[in-house]
Amino acid sequence: MNTETKSNFEAVVFDLDGTLLNTLDDLAASMNRVLESHQFPSHPVGSYLHFIGDGARMLAQRALPEDQRNESNIRKLHHAFEQDYRDNWGVATKLYPGIAEMLDHLIKRGMKLTILSNKPHEFTLTTAGHFLANWNFQCVFGQREGVPKKPDPAGILEISQELSIPPQNMLYLGDSGVDMKTARAAGCHAIGVTWGFRSQEELLENGAENLIETPNELFPLIDSLQA
Repeated sequence: MNTETKSNFEAVVFDLDGTLLNTLDDLAASMNRVLESHQFPSHPVGSYLHFIGDGARMLAQRALPEDQRNESNIRKLHHAFEQDYRDNWGVATKLYPGIAEMLDHLIKRGMKLTILSNKPHEFTLTTAGHFLANWNFQCVFGQREGVPKKPDPAGILEISQELSIPPQNMLYLGDSGVDMKTARAAGCHAIGVTWGFRSQEELLENGAENLIETPNELFPLIDSLQA
């Protein structure tokens, strides 16, 4: 790595679903219930790896049969999904292995922790508050009215302003191409995590500067970037 790109990192921005939390089973179960209740075909859980990542409305659109993706159906499924998920977000969701230890270690290093998700803001706050309450996250933002969703860098730039830390002094960890595009657009260092929902190829094609396969690989990477 070039010396020009080395920096003193003071904060980490995390994606939520597929990065900190394995939410796949609960998201898939909620959407499948909604699809079936509206007489649409459901999907295997694995299909949701490709549906998730661009917000609940896009999840509803992708889950519908292609010839049924009209505005009325999308709106109807989106609303019904949010109703169902509100009651079922914590059935199977859990932290990925090694996340708790990684967060502990980051705090010991004095780094600030934040979350930026395309999940609706209400659900981002609820799930983070339940599963991540042991750690102090300075900012937790989901998809909010009037704020462009990822890959627009607006959320990261807002976090940067809140923390008074420039984006170049922030790491961004995410599991999707959308995350990598967001990080690069904002000027953060983009780290792709391979334990989540999307492939290494997608991460690299969309600008990942590094890949890590387990949470504990983050620390030698940080040390090498700051050496």
